[in-house]
Amino acid sequence: MTKNSKPDKIYKARIIGSFFLLAFLLYGIGRNFFESEAITEKYIGALLIITNSIVVLFIGRLLRKTIQQYNVWVGNIYLFSRVFEAIALTSVLLNLIPTINISIDYGYFLAMLALGLGSIPMCFTLYKQGIAPKWLATWGMIGYTVFAFGFFMELFGKEWSMYLLALGGLWEITFAIWLIIKGGKDEKAFFRQ
Repeated sequence: MTKNSKPDKIYKARIIGSFFLLAFLLYGIGRNFFESEAITEKYIGALLIITNSIVVLFIGRLLRKTIQQYNVWVGNIYLFSRVFEAIALTSVLLNLIPTINISIDYGYFLAMLALGLGSIPMCFTLYKQGIAPKWLATWGMIGYTVFAFGFFMELFGKEWSMYLLALGGLWEITFAIWLIIKGGKDEKAFFRQ
């Protein structure tokens, strides 16, 4: 692909958008079930958390396909942040082993910090290359910066994330809807490039 040419759409945009929304549901419901005292609900929660991590990996892998056409490093950073997020979120399942008792929140804080930090350069690439509307990409850069800072402070015992995650969380929902409406790229054309 030449520097002046660019795909007119994000590869598998509708799937990525659906996965963004699905991840919210899977982790939110999964964590709620996992924190239950009922063993059946705990295992259902564990299954939902694992499924969420798989969805998160697919988001990273699919979105990387578009981002790496402009900047290989940013594509790889984004994918790595999603891999780290998936592993950190799944780490809570270690609590199923009777001799292990780790904080459910610690893995979540690390996962969200990695997601925030890895998404800032991704949003900058969306902005710089005109892949997404400027207002949406700018919102993403600002939202993820605030989001990451909130979760960074959580690691020092400052309960700031709940006050600073809304901007990034709302961006993800808006971006997901934009991806679904915008539509996917023709697969055959993508692989001819």
